[in-house]
Parts: sequence; structure tokens; C-alpha cells
Amino acid sequence: MVGALPPTAERTPVATPTTETPTDERAPRPGAGRGPWGTSRAVFWGSVAVVAAVSGFTILFPDTANDVIGSVQSNVVSGFGWYYVALVAGFVAFAIWLGVGRWGDITLGKDDDEPEYPLGSWFAMLFATGMGIGLVFWGVAEPLSHYANPKPGVTGTPEQLAQQAMSQTYLHWGLSAWAIYVVVGLSIAYTVHRKGRPVSIRWSLEPLLGDRVRGRIGDAVDVTAVVGTVFGVATSLGLGVLQITAGLDHTGIATSSTTLQVVLILVITAIATLSVVSGLDKGLKWLSNINVSMAGVLLVLVLVLGPTLFLLREFVQSIGTYLSQVIPLMFNVSAYAGAEGEAWQASWTTFYWGWWISWSPFVGVFIARISRGRTVRQFVGGVLLVPTIVCFLWFSVLGGSALHRELFGQGGLVGPDGEVVPENALFDLLAGLPGGAVLSIGAIILVALFFITSADSGALVVSMLAAGGDPHPRTPLRVVWAGLGGVLAIALLLAGGLTALQTAAILIALPFSVVMIGMVISTSRALHAEHTAFLRAERRQLRAQIDEQVSRQLSRQVDRHVDRRFEERLTRWRRSRERGGK
Repeated sequence: MVGALPPTAERTPVATPTTETPTDERAPRPGAGRGPWGTSRAVFWGSVAVVAAVSGFTILFPDTANDVIGSVQSNVVSGFGWYYVALVAGFVAFAIWLGVGRWGDITLGKDDDEPEYPLGSWFAMLFATGMGIGLVFWGVAEPLSHYANPKPGVTGTPEQLAQQAMSQTYLHWGLSAWAIYVVVGLSIAYTVHRKGRPVSIRWSLEPLLGDRVRGRIGDAVDVTAVVGTVFGVATSLGLGVLQITAGLDHTGIATSSTTLQVVLILVITAIATLSVVSGLDKGLKWLSNINVSMAGVLLVLVLVLGPTLFLLREFVQSIGTYLSQVIPLMFNVSAYAGAEGEAWQASWTTFYWGWWISWSPFVGVFIARISRGRTVRQFVGGVLLVPTIVCFLWFSVLGGSALHRELFGQGGLVGPDGEVVPENALFDLLAGLPGGAVLSIGAIILVALFFITSADSGALVVSMLAAGGDPHPRTPLRVVWAGLGGVLAIALLLAGGLTALQTAAILIALPFSVVMIGMVISTSRALHAEHTAFLRAERRQLRAQIDEQVSRQLSRQVDRHVDRRFEERLTRWRRSRERGGK
């Protein structure tokens, strides 16, 4: 993993207006808001009002909320599937362009800044907060679901369906997903570390909006980011608690029920609150390293205890298949599959793109916060490529094991009617391996730890945004947001379980997707302006050097000419004296 990142690109130090730019004096000081605990009043109360309204409505009127969610799922969501697909494809192109382009050697910080965190810890924190719960939840369930119930229009032999299932899974968890995080994270990292702005979404739009980011427009942008983060984290928490209760039921520890799910959310949210109080360099850093280590152990055990050679072959083959199909897959919206295709698209691809976008303020701010000192090229390479390869390996081992069992083994992972229960799929697979009970308990602990890190880092990021960009928000504020995230997860579960969580993620992503388009424009303008200023300064420096060199050459030529004329006159004078003497 370490060797996959490109080395730090060096550039000739030239004094440019954008290098080591101090914080703008007109920008509000972090934490200088007038709300409680040093918050920005408009951002804090606006966000709390939205979260409280949604939570209260779903808890007090669960049946009505369920009907509303069903209506939204069937009408609104299907109408924006094409938009999400086109938008995410554009984000992939933009991320690749940034990584390989001429702006890649710009440092996210001062030119001489070194990375704040070692590469291993940086990647662990990025990965644990970026997709941890989702990977464990869907690692077995998604490839199995695509195999048992293929995308409308996909046909073939069982083996062909299995391969197509892996390609579809790679699409949802590969370059497209991480490109969304690159867009938001890089924009914020450049704004915060290079330009000295507060840790806030609004300032990443300054090249586009100018001074308007300081007013109501900026408040609206930050409220959208806060609400999107809270809903995205709540969606992950809901998925995590569904899987934890399924694992407890599967191992005979406890019977799965809504009451148990609510209790687990409360307990783990309390633990996450303790972690967020301890700070970034203690609780979250340690938990992230433990998370990634445990996930790696689980991955290796499944690989060794399962059909090892098949899984390694399948991993290599699926990467090739994905690369050969990535562009058609990326733009596929099931246009000719009718209502069935729209329903499938809403349940899978549109859900994922909405989920990633709703998570992007949270993950973007977090990875920006920990990425000071890295270059644009390092950032893109680390966020886009390394996690993508690890996700592919994860699904090839867990999902590939499940598909091998269905194709060549005893089966039993897919119901008689083609049903796959996502929260049970992982434990059903582990039960068929040697030491399955121990592996299942380890998986439950892993999900719980990912649950804690997601709630922890989510509360930290939301607190930064609500505090006007303060990188060290006050402890009571972190506690409040950790608690509200748990309450929202409970509310969405009561309103309709997984369907409610999916719909909430898709909807909250819609307004923030507009902000992301603005981020693309703003980041391009800012990097282009800096690169142009750098080239101008470099040309001025080169011109000055040339002028100085030409001046020295002219001076030497003049001196030589003067010396030669003097010697000629002296010679003529001597000759005239000699003639006069004779």
C-alpha cells in the first residue's frame, strides 16, 4: 500500500502570491460565532432544526413517514438517477485530470510543509471513516445479490452472471465512489491548508462566489453540508446496527429485534461520544488503526480458509473485466429496461451515488483535516487508487467466496426465491468456514468498531462546520452532534429500516451535489490561478537572471572596448613621441 503512492513532487521555490498565504483578515475567526459553544448561530440552529424536524416526524408518525418515504422512493429518486450517473462520471474524469495534470505538484500547505500523519495512519483513518461499515455490510451481500437477481437486461450462464456481479460491485465501490471524495476533500484541503481559510465548506467556493460566501449563501452551504453529513453517518449507523443484531442472532447471543437495534445504537453512540471527546490523535487514530488491522485479519483468514487459488485468480480477472467495461458501466442508467430497470437503478447505483455524495462533506472535511503537507498528486493517488484496489480485494475475497460456494460448493446463501438478506449474508458465509463462530464474533466486533469511528469522526466534522471552521471545536458541541446522529439513525430505522436509510441518503445528496459542481469550478479556478502566478513569477525570475547576465556581458564588452581604445591611444602617443625624439 505504501509503495502505491507517487513520491512527493518537487518544484523550484519561487516567491508567488499564493505560497504561504496567511489567513484572510476579513475571514471570521474560527469559533467566533454567536451561538452556543462558539458556533455559528445560523449554521448550528439551521442544521439542528432540520435534523430535529426529520427525527421528530419519523419517531412520532412512523406510518406516515414510511408512506412518504415510499412515495419519494418511487417518484423522486427514479427521476434523478440519470443526473447522479452523469455527475459521478464527470467527477471521475475531473479527479484523474487533477492527478495526472500540471497542478499535481502543488502542496496542500506551505511549500516546505511535511505530512502531518505517517502514510500508514493517514490511510487507516481515511479508510476507516470512508467506507468501513459499508464494506463489511455489503462485502458478501452485494455480489451475491447481483448474482441471484441480476440487473435487468443482464443474462448468461451462472458463471457469466457471477463475473458480471463482481464488475457491477466494483463499479459501486471503485473509482467512482472515491472520486466523489477527491472532489470535496481536495477542494477543502487546498482552501484550508494552502489559503489559510477556516475548516468550512463555504470557503472552498470563494473563487466562484467571492465575498458572498461570508453571508447567507455561505450559511446555506454549510447547513447543507452539516445535514448531509448527519444523514450520511446515520445511514451507515443504521446499516451497522442491522448487521450487528443479525450477527448476535446468528451466533445465538441475542434475538434480533427493533428494541435491540435501538439499544445498540444508544450504547455504541455513547462509546463514540467518549472517543470523540478524547480527540483526533488518541481515540480516533487508535480505533482506525485497530479497525484496519482487524479487517485485514478477517480478509486473510477468509482467503486462507476458503478457496484461496480461485480467489486470487478471480481478483486478477475481475480487475481486467472491470477495466474493460468501466465506461459502459459508469454511464448505464437502464434506459431500455422500463420500470423494472428504474427500480433496480434506484435501489443500487442511484443509492450508492447518493450515499457517497451525502457522505462527502464528512469524509471530505476529515481527509482534508489530516492531509496537510501532501501534494495534489499524492492526495489524488492516495484517495483514489489505493482504497479502490483494497475495495476490489475485499469484494473478491468475501464476495468471491460466496459466489464460489454457490457455483461449485454446497450453496445455501441464496433463498429459494432468489432472496439475499444483506445483514445475514456475511455470517452465513463465515458459518461455513472452519472456526466460523469465532470469525462471526470477530466480524461483530469489527462492525461495532467501524460504527464507533464513523460516529466519532462524523461528530468531529459536523462540530467543525457548525463552529465556523474551528479545527478544534469544543467538547460539548461534539457530544451534541454525536447524540443527534444516533437519534436520527433510530428515527430512520423506525420509519422503514433499510429503505428509509437509502432514500434519506439519496435525497440529502441532491442539494449538496450542486455545491460539489461549484467546488469543481472553484478548485479549477484556484489551481489555475496559482499555477499561472507561479509561471509568471518563474518567468520574471528567469528574465531578471537573463537581464543580469546580459548586463554583465555588456559591461565586460564595454570594459574591453574601453581598454582597447585606451591601449590604441597610448600606442599612438608613444609612437608620436618616438618620432618627435628622432
